[in-house]
Amino acid sequence: MSGHFEPLPGGGATVALDDVEISIIRSLAVQLMELIGPGPAAETSGDPLAELFAEGPSEPPADPVLRRLFPDAYGGPEEPASAKDAEQRRAHSAEFRRFTENDLRAGKRENALAVIRSLDGLTAAGRGGAVLELSAEESRQWLGALNDLRLAIGSRLEIGEEEDTDLLFRLPDEDPRKPMVMAYLWLGGLQETLVSTLMP
Repeated sequence: MSGHFEPLPGGGATVALDDVEISIIRSLAVQLMELIGPGPAAETSGDPLAELFAEGPSEPPADPVLRRLFPDAYGGPEEPASAKDAEQRRAHSAEFRRFTENDLRAGKRENALAVIRSLDGLTAAGRGGAVLELSAEESRQWLGALNDLRLAIGSRLEIGEEEDTDLLFRLPDEDPRKPMVMAYLWLGGLQETLVSTLMP
C-alpha cells in the first residue's frame, strides 16, 4: 500500500488507491460510524428542536476506543493535588461532556460518512484502482476521519502516544496484531501526506 496524497491546483488533494486500499478504508470508516453510534436524532424521533437541546452523556464512555476519541476535557496525566481537586475535575469534565459530546460525535460521524461517500463515488481508473480527488473541505473531513481511525486502532492495539513506531515495523509476520499495525502505520502515512497538501 503505497498511495500518498498530492495537492490539487486550487486546493484539495488527490490520491491513487487500489481496490484493496479502498476496501480497507471504507470498512474501517463504517466500523468507526457503528462504534460512534447513531446520535441523539434517533432518540428524539426526528424532532429538530428536541435534537437541538438534547444533552449528551456526563460520564466517560466505557469502551476504551471511545474514551480515546472523546477524552475528558479536564483530565490529564498529572495527579490532582487533593480529593477535592479530583472531584472538581470530574464535575467540570462531566459538565463539558454533557454539552459538547453530541456535537463531537456528529462531527466524527460526518467525517466518516464523507470518506465512505467519496469512496463509493469513485470511478475505476483501470488495473483495479481509482484516483480520488477531494476538495479542500473534503480533505479536511478526510483528515479528521484518518485521525479518528488511527486513534481507534491505536487504542485497540494499546499503542501509547509515546510508542516507538520502529518497534511496530519490526513485528514478526506471525504476530496476530501485524495486519492492524500495518493499517495503523499506512493510515499514518496517508494522514501525513494529506496534512502536507493542506499547508499553505
